[in-house]
Amino acid sequence: MYIVVFITVSKKQEAEVISRGLIKNRLAACVNMVRGIDSLFWWKGGVDRAREILLIAKTRRSKFKKLAAFVKSVHSYTVPEIIALPVVSGNKGYLAWINESVG
Repeated sequence: MYIVVFITVSKKQEAEVISRGLIKNRLAACVNMVRGIDSLFWWKGGVDRAREILLIAKTRRSKFKKLAAFVKSVHSYTVPEIIALPVVSGNKGYLAWINESVG
């Protein structure tokens, strides 16, 4: 099974470190970095706001635990967003490429 993982970060440098680490460690086949995300959320009993970068990683479900552990080990947030959604269908060639890329 394939998944898409959402990860938010606060700075471009952190986005680069996490994205490169996921690719180098073959935990994701591709990571998109979407800048300019305005997030509104509950934090420590109140509503907070942050300008963030959304990372969108494509991988296999079997890689999720290692991917999450890696992200937690380098992420600056106390509670980083690491959310996986299943891929219910996709271009067969692209899914095969994900397989080859993450080993």
